Amino acid sequence: MGIGVASVATGCLGLTETNENVVLDEPDRKTESSDLPYPAWNEKIPDVTLPKPLTTQETVTLRNVDKPRLVEFFYSHCQTVCPVLTSTMRNIQTHSLNNGYGDQIEFFPITFDPERDDAKRLSTYADEMNINTDAKNWQFLRPKSKDRAKSVITDKFGFKFSRTHPENMDMYMFAHMPLILLVNADDYVERAYTSKSPDAEKIISNLKTIRNA
Repeated sequence: MGIGVASVATGCLGLTETNENVVLDEPDRKTESSDLPYPAWNEKIPDVTLPKPLTTQETVTLRNVDKPRLVEFFYSHCQTVCPVLTSTMRNIQTHSLNNGYGDQIEFFPITFDPERDDAKRLSTYADEMNINTDAKNWQFLRPKSKDRAKSVITDKFGFKFSRTHPENMDMYMFAHMPLILLVNADDYVERAYTSKSPDAEKIISNLKTIRNA
């Protein structure tokens, strides 16, 4: 995919000396983690378990992974930011597989549209997005119901989404923010990426720093 590993900027992404929970230094930002609705730097991700619909309904407990991981919130019918976020995740997965660290990280896209994003739809979406689900480090996660999606994604992760109400209700969409979480092996968030066009090289660089710590 032509993605290179960006150099780590001196003093920006080095090992932190003051916090045992995280590897990356606190990001330059205007808002503290505690003031954000979603888990951010130096905060633990929620202790939730979700089904993996493409693997005979096995489940994943997100605090029981023991590897760095990327967690994305998406729905497959999105026509705006979700394809960009998922493509970024896919490009990073491809880089990991091509550079020998695919078994050291995990990718968890979580749908907040379980009514439409069943196993068949997610399998089709993976093909459309050229995602390698055979690599086993990519697992789509799907709450069992609309109510479960809200209780996990909004109530626990603080990720808000609101459904539109078109005349043809089969074509509903969601208003939502972009969000990918980089979580370390100890379940703490190292980075919360909220750009509509995340920088894959920067994320790869952050992952390298965490993996080599």
